[in-house]
Amino acid sequence: MRLNLIFPALLLCFVFGTASADEASLKKALQASFPGEKIESLKKTPYLGLYEAVVGGELFYTDEKASYLFFGHVIDPKTKESLTSQRLQEVKDARRIDIDSLPLEHAIKATKGNGKRKLVVFSDPNCPYCKRLEKELANVTNVTVYTLLYPVLNGSVPTATAIWCSPDRLKAWEGFMLKDVAPTGKTCDTPIDTLLKAGQQNGISGTPTLIFADGSVAPGMIPAETIEKRLNAASAK
Repeated sequence: MRLNLIFPALLLCFVFGTASADEASLKKALQASFPGEKIESLKKTPYLGLYEAVVGGELFYTDEKASYLFFGHVIDPKTKESLTSQRLQEVKDARRIDIDSLPLEHAIKATKGNGKRKLVVFSDPNCPYCKRLEKELANVTNVTVYTLLYPVLNGSVPTATAIWCSPDRLKAWEGFMLKDVAPTGKTCDTPIDTLLKAGQQNGISGTPTLIFADGSVAPGMIPAETIEKRLNAASAK
């Protein structure tokens, strides 16, 4: 991010005029600081005439002309609670990714039980938390899991390539993730570049990242019990 000025410790010392900015103009001004990135949210706050902005999952504040960007926490002195943390959680809970917009034709597909419920996972074969997630998923049934190879760690591309180029991709994936069996695939055409691009476009910044049928997103490893609850909730919607 290109920042004009960052003074998180002095955030509450700045007082701006009460005139409301033209949000379209403000968004355009902000976009100039974040070329190629989507401004996910922009709204006026009830304090100090500041505007709250969310870009790339990061929350910060700006004045009505986007002259300055402020990173830090706004604290309610009465409750001692971080209003910024509350808003960040709301932003995370509200995040949605349409699974039908993802390149599922390039997924490693595993159907368990009746396969009625759907789950998409961006996963790196060398990510230890992804391996822990696979062990949790082994305890989940009646689901179709679409694993999208997302080799973002150093040295992961060759492993992902070997898995994709194996005669049985699902067997190679599960063998490596659950039993540390090295994949035997050689060189072939892979969709890895397409998957990396799709992940970047959808703000996937880490692995594993789970996406449920209702578009809700869960970054990081979560236990089977939580996966079950979220699968059921997504199916109900």
